[in-house]
Amino acid sequence: MKLEIRKAEEKDIARMMEIYAIARNFMAQHGNPNQWGPTNWPPETLIREDIRGGHSYVCTDDTGRIAGTFFFTQGRDIEPTYLEITDGAWLDNSDYGVVHRIAADGSVPGTGTFCLEWAYRQCGHLRIDTHGDNRVMQGLLKKLGFVHCGTIYVREDHDPRLAYEKTERKP
Repeated sequence: MKLEIRKAEEKDIARMMEIYAIARNFMAQHGNPNQWGPTNWPPETLIREDIRGGHSYVCTDDTGRIAGTFFFTQGRDIEPTYLEITDGAWLDNSDYGVVHRIAADGSVPGTGTFCLEWAYRQCGHLRIDTHGDNRVMQGLLKKLGFVHCGTIYVREDHDPRLAYEKTERKP
């Protein structure tokens, strides 16, 4: 199955929200009910903002059906919550890309890997965070060569997030 990444469009919102509902259910079934579940995260208003800002992407299969979605942007100090990291340090202080709100519907094995590898190819330096209970994402990040760098805190809740980084530069 051939996967492709494209920018999300307004017409994709219903499908994207469907995928987020599938992801919330998957996380809850795999020991991570608190990352997105209690707040029904992410809200549609945020997804609309991501699309308007040009930072929302979808992953389509060879029929054009959306199988995954994520937020991606790149630059210097683009993620305010990443400015302060505890219990460790970032590996590389150069410009970086960041992925948030990555989710797949489970219909195409490897969708998450494909999305993260695509994002990494865009910049060669990627940061991402995940909830401590999200063992599935932690395993994927480790498999893809990301390094656990410390802990960050997001504005949406008070749960700490595990911060990961992958860079072409040697620390």
